[in-house]
Amino acid sequence: MRRVFALMLALYAGATAAAERVVALAPHLAELACAVGACPRLVGVVAYTDAPEQAAALPRVGDAFSVNLEALLRLQPDLVLAWDGGTPAATVERLRGLGLAVETVAIRDLDGIGVALERVGVHIGAPGTAQAVDDFRARLQALRERYRDRAPLRAFYQTETAPAFSVNRRSPIHEALELCGARNVFADLPALAAAVGREAVIAARPDVVVHSQQEDPAAIADYWARLPRLPPSDPRRRVVVDGNTLTRQSPRMLDGIAELCEGLDRVRALAAAKDAAADAPRPTPSPR
Repeated sequence: MRRVFALMLALYAGATAAAERVVALAPHLAELACAVGACPRLVGVVAYTDAPEQAAALPRVGDAFSVNLEALLRLQPDLVLAWDGGTPAATVERLRGLGLAVETVAIRDLDGIGVALERVGVHIGAPGTAQAVDDFRARLQALRERYRDRAPLRAFYQTETAPAFSVNRRSPIHEALELCGARNVFADLPALAAAVGREAVIAARPDVVVHSQQEDPAAIADYWARLPRLPPSDPRRRVVVDGNTLTRQSPRMLDGIAELCEGLDRVRALAAAKDAAADAPRPTPSPR
């Protein structure tokens, strides 16, 4: 692996100089650049870039979907990282038309984060790329091995309450749930994120609800108080995660997945204790 990267970087360096001034047009792209050791080469980012601190402190050039071209050009980048699936195609073409080097980066699943690390590292010319990719893939594999045989749980990933929304199988959250041994009860929704009525939630009968700490906890509690016959009406069957970490398609996503898996294991332990109590023999009444 290391030899392959050394060859890739050598070939890239032979074709063009390593990028020294990089702008990242999505928060996760900034994190990918920093993960391969290229944080000092970042000169601009977009809104909601919150990690690491070095990247979060850089000038903003708009957000992931709307770029301020004047602000970007003032930074004089020699490489712009664009989000394939987020950065508008018209923006990418406009930047290229202005003579800027633009590389688009696509991530479709967890394994795609490793591929994206490779692409970003090679395009920047970052010597820390091989180590970053190896570390990410080793940690991902360790999580998969650890949670491979967990007892399945029917999980509802919930955002909002009036109405509630959930995500389908194309969401990275779906893949995170599956890695942790849970089954997304709304995997077949027609859109990546869609509203789900109370009747649909009742029919799905989830064992556990997962929601982000960015949600309103009082609203979540009130929502489930109105569904007292479902398991998540018990607050102990609700798993709270950092939504930003769990959905950020960078190595940091593994932190969110580890947090999710640990929360789901707590629910499994609760369910197992309840089952054990139900199966325990009842004491025989003493004769009078």
